[in-house]
Amino acid sequence: MELKKIFTTIRYKLRYGTIVEWYNFWYIVFQKKQKTIPYIASIDETIRKIAEERCSISRYGDGEILLTISKSIGFQEGNPELAKRLIDIIKSKNEKHLVCISDTFSNLNRYTRSARRFWRTHFYLYGNLWDKYLVSERTYYNTFVTRPYMDYASKEESKNWFFEMKKIWNNRDIIFIEGETSRLGVGNDLFNNARSVRRILCPARNAFNSYDTILNEALKIEKEVLFLIALGPTATVLSYDLFKSGYQAIDAGHVDIEYEWYRMNAKRKVRIPSKFVNEAANGNIVTESSDENYKSQIICSII
Repeated sequence: MELKKIFTTIRYKLRYGTIVEWYNFWYIVFQKKQKTIPYIASIDETIRKIAEERCSISRYGDGEILLTISKSIGFQEGNPELAKRLIDIIKSKNEKHLVCISDTFSNLNRYTRSARRFWRTHFYLYGNLWDKYLVSERTYYNTFVTRPYMDYASKEESKNWFFEMKKIWNNRDIIFIEGETSRLGVGNDLFNNARSVRRILCPARNAFNSYDTILNEALKIEKEVLFLIALGPTATVLSYDLFKSGYQAIDAGHVDIEYEWYRMNAKRKVRIPSKFVNEAANGNIVTESSDENYKSQIICSII
C-alpha cells in the first residue's frame, strides 16, 4: 500500500510538472499579459488596515476564481450559488470590508520558481476571469497576508509579518470557524496573545453544502468577538456575511499552516501530522488529537 502511494505521488508530480511547463512555455512565447493590472496593497498595509480599523476581509486566490464558473477544486465542488456569491463579493465595495486578491499580477520575481510557474499557468488558462471581475481604479488588499512565507523567494520579512499580524487578535476573544482537523494554533504560539479561544468545527470538504447551518451557529455568538475562518472558499463568503451582520470576520486561510512551515524553516509544502494540509502529499492523513485544552474550546461541531 505504501509503495502504491509513492507511485501515485510520482505520477501526479510528473503529470503536473509537464502541464505547468507546457503552459509556462506558451505564456512566455505569447508574452501574455492581463488586460487589468489591479493596484494591490502590500502585506504590511493590509495588516495595518485590518488591525487599526478592525476591518473584515474576504480573500480570493486561484480556487475562488475557478469557483466563479462552478469549476470544482480539491476540497469544494462547484456550486451555482457559491459562484454567484463569490462574484457578488469580489465586486462589493465597503471601507470596512476588504476584498483581497493574489499579488501576482506583476513582479513575479518575488516568488519561488514553483510559485512563478504556477501563476503563469493559472493566468494563461484563467486570466480572462480576473479581467472580467477586477477594475484598475480601485484598491484591493493582499490575499498573501495569510500566506506570508512559503511562496516568497526571500523569507526575510516573514518573521516581522507574523509578529505584526498578531496585533489583529491581541487581547481579543477569538472564534475559529475551521475544518474539523484544521486545529488552528494547536501546538504553536501564533494565537497565544488572544484573550480567549472558542471553536466551531465544520466539514473539511464541501463546507459550503452546510453553509446555512454554519452561518446560523456563528450568528448566535456575541458581537464583540473576532471570527477567524479557515474553511476554503466558504470562508470568503462567510466573512462577508458576518461583516454585514455586524461582526469583524477574517478569512484566515492557510495562516496557521504557513506559520508551522515558518517555524520548521520548511523549503517545500510538507505534511503536518496533526493538521489537515490540502497542499502537501498525504496531508489529508491526520493523527487524532489528545490535546484536552483544544477539545475544551470546541463549542459546536457541524460534521
